[in-house]
Amino acid sequence: MNHIKTLGELKQSGYQSRSIKEELRQNLIQKLQAKEKVFEGILGFDDTVLPDIERAILSRHNILLLGLRGQAKTRIARLLVNLLDEWMPVVGGSDLHDDPLNPISRQAKAIIAEHGDDTPVEWVHREERYVEKLATPDVSVADLIGDVDPIKAASLKLSYSDERVIHFGLVPRSHRSIFVINELPDLQPRIQVSLFNILQEGDIQIRGFKLRLPLDIQFVFTANPEDYTNRGSIITPLKDRIESQILTHYPKTIEIARQITRQEAELTDAQREATEVPDLLEILLEQVAFEARDSEYIDEKSGVSARLTISGYENLVSTVERRMLVNGESAAKARITDFWGVVPAITGKVELVYEGEQEGPYGVAINLIGKAIKKSFLAHFPNPDKLKKGRESDPYGTIRAWFSGGNEVELLNDCSEKDFRKALDGVAGLRKLVESHLKVSGDDAYPFMELVLHGLAEFNIVNKDVMESAFSFRDILANMLDDDLFDDEYDN
Repeated sequence: MNHIKTLGELKQSGYQSRSIKEELRQNLIQKLQAKEKVFEGILGFDDTVLPDIERAILSRHNILLLGLRGQAKTRIARLLVNLLDEWMPVVGGSDLHDDPLNPISRQAKAIIAEHGDDTPVEWVHREERYVEKLATPDVSVADLIGDVDPIKAASLKLSYSDERVIHFGLVPRSHRSIFVINELPDLQPRIQVSLFNILQEGDIQIRGFKLRLPLDIQFVFTANPEDYTNRGSIITPLKDRIESQILTHYPKTIEIARQITRQEAELTDAQREATEVPDLLEILLEQVAFEARDSEYIDEKSGVSARLTISGYENLVSTVERRMLVNGESAAKARITDFWGVVPAITGKVELVYEGEQEGPYGVAINLIGKAIKKSFLAHFPNPDKLKKGRESDPYGTIRAWFSGGNEVELLNDCSEKDFRKALDGVAGLRKLVESHLKVSGDDAYPFMELVLHGLAEFNIVNKDVMESAFSFRDILANMLDDDLFDDEYDN
């Protein structure tokens, strides 16, 4: 209908006004009946969060999304735009997106009174009907609601008692739109109070003006539970006026987490073509985040964002790409040693408690990677601590014997694929162990062969020395003897 240009034509077309909440409700009903996906790109919430949001929309409720960082709260709010009509008619020249058939502002009423059916009608796309405001302590009532504009009063030669001197804030200008306030607890309590009337009665008050604007707004608020104790809180009367509070959560399975990471990671076409991340390492990366959420070193109230694995995946691919460029290779596959490059993505994404501060961000990151390696190792190979005594029942016997013979293997961070495979193939019994337990062979065996070395190091069967540019694996007993010799020399 966006070809209509005047109020008269709009009336003749049969257009009927409806509130934004009714608009969202009706469009949601149509999508549900047509079996269309309502929230494209939101994964892991199909049976929990999304049904709650759909119920809230059907109930025409304002919504509070409550959850830890990195749980797609803002993404969900932005996707609500897709439930709006594609085009919406407004009175041409009005500041508040006035409905031509139901104007609320003095300006729009004056325009209609002057032009009648010739009143110009403009069309606003649904993307322009989304307003988002990050709550910060410096936000004022004037920013949100409005204030008297002395410059307008002087230029128009109007008294301060004249309604036309009002400069409307973000909320009135969001009339017939979706208005999102992120991090609601950061708003000062007196600013939160200014939202009471809008939520309950749908009107606003500015500087004592006897002004009633029946605003039509769909409110969506987001908040982090930690904010209730750290930075501020949502005052009880305001929380009481928000009809639906919906709790978000982190991905509940590794597979869902992998899908989110793949979807959100920003890689170039060249990176996608030249690099490969085996499934084993994708799972290992997600396991790092799961371990972080259960770690005693990390503040669970703060949470561990999904951005950790997204940034980690990008860093992992870039580490592979850099190694490929250094060695003049045309393609390369990720290794566990490449997780050295993932550490910077971990250290900046976790909030440490006192014990974590004592370990330091780097130490915590290495600890998390180690725990993830251990869990991944146990998912594919027997637990070395639970094996029966005797070499006949020990699948790691040949590998132990090889290291006990004084052999060691060094995996350089930037070594070529040829040298990497040669180093792993040189460990007696390593390939045979992988092929017999996992039924993999050829090139597919190398990621698991490397996993075995790192896993045995986590169980203290072999010693792993972490150097600036390499990982060195050798017999644990030989390492202890070296330490004793060093102590003796130091004593002498």
